[in-house]
Amino acid sequence: MSLKSQIEAIIYAAEEPVTLEELLTVLKDHIAPPAPPEGETAPEALEPKAAVRAALDELIADYAAQDRGMEIREVAGGYRMSTKPEHHDVVRALAKSLKPPIRLSLAALETLSVIAYKQPITAPEISEIRGVDTSGVLATLLDRKLITTAGRKAVVGRPILYRTTKEFLLRFGLKDVSELPSLEEFEKIVSGSTQEELFAPVPSEPAQVEPAPETQSPSEPQPASEQTTPAGE
Repeated sequence: MSLKSQIEAIIYAAEEPVTLEELLTVLKDHIAPPAPPEGETAPEALEPKAAVRAALDELIADYAAQDRGMEIREVAGGYRMSTKPEHHDVVRALAKSLKPPIRLSLAALETLSVIAYKQPITAPEISEIRGVDTSGVLATLLDRKLITTAGRKAVVGRPILYRTTKEFLLRFGLKDVSELPSLEEFEKIVSGSTQEELFAPVPSEPAQVEPAPETQSPSEPQPASEQTTPAGE
C-alpha cells in the first residue's frame, strides 16, 4: 500500500481538514523507503515529513486533473476533499432530491438490531430478548420502512414475522445482511464505544451532502447505523 493511497484514505475519511502534522503522526510507522530495483542500492530515504509532503503534493496534483470531480484543497491549515466548484450545481440538485436522515430512539435501534440478527422474528420473541414490550417500536420501524412483515410463524396464534427491508440496507450501507458484523464483533464495538459514538450520524452517504459552496467528502460508514441518531421515537 503506497503512502499516497494512505493519505488519500485519511483525507477522505476525516470530517475536518487534516493537517500535515496529523498525517505525519498517523503515518509515522508506515513510512518506509521504496525498495530498490534488483541489483541497485537503496536510494537515500526522505525525512518522514518530507516524504508525506511529497506524497500529498502528488495526490493534490492527481485530483487537479480536469476529468476528476473532486479536489483536495488546503482549508484552515489542513487538507480536505471537496467537490470542484464547476460541479456545485449538480451536487445541489442531488442534495435536494435526497431523503432526510432518519432519527431513531435507542429502543428503536435495539429492536432493529434484534430483527436484523434474528430475522425473521416475531414480536413476542423480540420482547423476550429485550425484556420490554416492543409493539410501539415496531410501529415506528414499519412507518420508517426499515422493517416489513414476512408472513406468519407456524405456531399457535400464528404471530406475524418481521424482517429488515431494502431501505434498511440502503440506510446502513450494506450489500446484504451477511455484511453485518458478527455478534461477537458487534459486542466489541458496543463495549468500546459510547452511545454517542455508536449512533452518531455517519456522513458516508450522499444524504449528508449539503448544498453549499464547498461540499466535503463523506466519511467511512460505521457498523451500527447510517444517518441514525438516538432521539425520540
